Amino acid sequence: MQYRLDLVLHPAEGALLRVIGMAERRGFAPRAINGAPDADDHGRWHLQLVVDGSRPPETLCRQIEKIYDCVSVQVTELQGVAA
Repeated sequence: MQYRLDLVLHPAEGALLRVIGMAERRGFAPRAINGAPDADDHGRWHLQLVVDGSRPPETLCRQIEKIYDCVSVQVTELQGVAA
């Protein structure tokens, strides 16, 4: 199953690596990433990360929320997407 994670991160060195590493350690394979800093939001990074995995996405969300660079995370199941 594929999921899209909508993330807001503090612009810190290694923040993206921590998020991707957490996803991989929790059994999710990163498939795509897109994003940019938002000048209207104090330069925070607004990212979309598409992951593939068979575990419940809520597990991943709870773990990513614990990363100190993470401001917010929301998950959306991608319907009709082939793995």
